[in-house]
Amino acid sequence: MEFVVKTFKELTTSELYDILQLRSEVFVVEQDCVYQDIDRKDAIALHVIGIKDSKIIAYTRLFDGNQYFDTPSIGRVVVAKSERKFGYGHDLIKASIEAVYNHYENRKITISAQVYLKKFYKSHGFEPIGEEYLEDGIPHVKMIMN
Repeated sequence: MEFVVKTFKELTTSELYDILQLRSEVFVVEQDCVYQDIDRKDAIALHVIGIKDSKIIAYTRLFDGNQYFDTPSIGRVVVAKSERKFGYGHDLIKASIEAVYNHYENRKITISAQVYLKKFYKSHGFEPIGEEYLEDGIPHVKMIMN
């Protein structure tokens, strides 16, 4: 799998369609969560796209400090269900952290993690901060990597 990082304006129409389809497949259908995925924040985000065999199978969006949290952040972390068994989630997070380091000055990163993935994010240096909370009906916890 290869990773590319693009601004919103650099995304092709096909790439944007495939990203939105992947996010919908996982967050809306698989996780059975009705929420407004298209939130107008994509336009200010950097997009980390994982491509395998010319198909988008993994994705995150990044924000600089004070665009989402007070530090840079990683969100909308998604890997196609059929591709998770290969450990691409770990590759995606590593690529996303590297993209934060390459594009933003602050190296502290904040995420809003689904609670069931806390161990996964801890393996990449994130630590939980504060109490768990519901976000779109799903338990989350704020995590920070210094």
